[in-house]
Amino acid sequence: MVCPRCIDSVSQIFDDLKINYENVEIGHIKLNQYVSADDLKIIDSKLKSKGFEILEDQKTKIVERIKQLIVSKVSTMSFDNSKLSVEISRTLGYNYSYLSRIFSAVEGKSIERFLMNCKIQKIKELIRYENESLKQISFLLNYNSPSHMSNHFKKETGMTPSEFKKNMFSWKCQNFATFFMKVESYSSLL
Repeated sequence: MVCPRCIDSVSQIFDDLKINYENVEIGHIKLNQYVSADDLKIIDSKLKSKGFEILEDQKTKIVERIKQLIVSKVSTMSFDNSKLSVEISRTLGYNYSYLSRIFSAVEGKSIERFLMNCKIQKIKELIRYENESLKQISFLLNYNSPSHMSNHFKKETGMTPSEFKKNMFSWKCQNFATFFMKVESYSSLL
């Protein structure tokens, strides 16, 4: 997913190339100077080496802005009472059905499916790294109820959030045991 490390990575590229910029946001950089075609090729190469790309097609730019908005909302868990479709339409200044058609054509999936995938990744992250209850996670991610979230999670991953957490703990224990056995066998050689 897109994160602050991506912004740092892009900033570092422009700093290394000594290209002045005003700010870097997710998916956007505002430059303070003219960039020649040769410099643009170098920037493009450096960005690609880090897994980024320069977008030139207008439809692709629109899709990226939609994705940025969704990723930002999910990563910050900043959901309010307004419908996401209204917010996307208002933010981008286009009719939602037009944006939805473009998104589906470019991405091969709907905006709603992309949102659901982002939410699943966030649920996994919260289960792995946070000490939030499933009830709290469902609230933070704007689900109607914990059971609604669990049903969605199971549909997408084949397991419930509780099963995911249990399997994750099992995996950690197995890895720890394997590591401990390796240390024991190594120390016996000394």
